[in-house]
Amino acid sequence: MKIVSIHKVSKEPFPNPIFTGPDVTRQLLVPDSKEFSVNVVNFGKGVRNKFHSHDTEQVLIVTSGKGVVATEKEERVVTEGDIVLIAPGEKHWHGATPDSDFSHIYVSRLGSVLTRLEE
Repeated sequence: MKIVSIHKVSKEPFPNPIFTGPDVTRQLLVPDSKEFSVNVVNFGKGVRNKFHSHDTEQVLIVTSGKGVVATEKEERVVTEGDIVLIAPGEKHWHGATPDSDFSHIYVSRLGSVLTRLEE
């Protein structure tokens, strides 16, 4: 068994062209998992990722702030305690609202393929 405290895991810069701005950090929560990718992503105000999809399910667990999770059909505001299940292949994006930082844990299968669908 391994127990991890989010508050003790260091935040590392997470530069990636999928984000709309540079104010993003990541915390690797269980780097030794053989099955899952489990990380916290911290977005600065107004920063989001671009439309993308995954080839497996993705779970987002909102840990702080106010964010938006959007598909081509809807946009939903989410806050601490909300849990989002995104289906494989669903075109979506998620990130902070203009007036709030935003953090979520994301869980996906290790080796899941992300396809960026927006420039």
